[in-house]
Amino acid sequence: MLDDHLYTSLSAAEVADLVNQGQVTAGEVVDTALAVAGRRDGALRAFTALWADSARALAVEVDAAVARGAVLPLAGVPIAVKASEGARSVQNQRLVAAGCVPIGATAVPRAGTGWQTYGSTDRGPTLNPLHPAWSPGGSSAGSAAAVAAGLVPLATGSDGAGSVRIPAAWCGIIGFKPTNGLLPARDRAGLNSPGVLTRTPADAAAYLRAVAPAGSAPAWTASAGTGTPRVAWTPTLGYAATDPEVAGTARRSLHRIARAGLCGLVERPVELRDPAPAWTALRAGTPDRETEDLIETNTRALHEVFEEADLIATPTTPHPPHGHEGPGTRMSVALTWAFNLSGHPALTLPAGRTPNGEPVGLHLVARHHADHALLDAAARWYRTAAH
Repeated sequence: MLDDHLYTSLSAAEVADLVNQGQVTAGEVVDTALAVAGRRDGALRAFTALWADSARALAVEVDAAVARGAVLPLAGVPIAVKASEGARSVQNQRLVAAGCVPIGATAVPRAGTGWQTYGSTDRGPTLNPLHPAWSPGGSSAGSAAAVAAGLVPLATGSDGAGSVRIPAAWCGIIGFKPTNGLLPARDRAGLNSPGVLTRTPADAAAYLRAVAPAGSAPAWTASAGTGTPRVAWTPTLGYAATDPEVAGTARRSLHRIARAGLCGLVERPVELRDPAPAWTALRAGTPDRETEDLIETNTRALHEVFEEADLIATPTTPHPPHGHEGPGTRMSVALTWAFNLSGHPALTLPAGRTPNGEPVGLHLVARHHADHALLDAAARWYRTAAH
């Protein structure tokens, strides 16, 4: 069995390399993952169920495939599965085909609640690994907590208004929502995209290679052929009431990236209409002419921005993590759900902490179907963004 400390430090790519090279078996990795989760999740409450028997059986199949000479891109990687999604979703089936081993279901909010930025278990609320007084965000709460705490290197989520990106930002990890439609939506309105939570952009890219249909990797098209993306910064998208401390932390992160020569900043305002009425109407199945007008207005505005910029950058949330009592009247989704409506791919990187020590995410949005380019930028910026 792997040493706990080594296991919790490994990325998904590193686990797969060890298994493919025969330095460790998938069975050993999975046994370690289940043991770590069993010992540490009692206090964290990231999981609602562990699937020990099915995980061990699947690890045997992975080891048999490797012994036959197969090289699986994610061989033996233990993953956590958002409970509301289940192991039979398209993204989980494709991850299993790439060699992943689901070890359990992760916490989501209770049904019928007025706010979704928390996780619920029969043992109590899911805790944020960065500070137990904070919510981990949601609705992919347990997935974010499990990855941030090192219980698994990769977890699935779904993002209908920011439900992958928000918990990733509040737990200090990576959260990626692909272009809407790249994978089957999880709701009739087409707002809820499958997504992933990881500790490194490289693992998010490995996820995308595993789940995306063939031929969905267009080339990077940054300005002047330099590979250096042009970035338009906005703390509000024109409507959000973003806390100055959060905006300042995210802006400083972006400026560090620019000073390192990894991007160019363009003075291009990003002014959208508040998407709340349109998102609510589409989710309820009651769109009207006003809904169409709002979506068309924002679509035109985003098209014009992307004629001058390769990426849009915002804080991931307008406020820091709230406590377990809930956000009150604050809209945690204010900066994320516009891109569930528009369908653009979006990702959050750890951007550092506010002066009070609260985690902040740097939210990056790319053109439609520029998912691989977005992940490439994130990989190059990752170590600079938070330091």
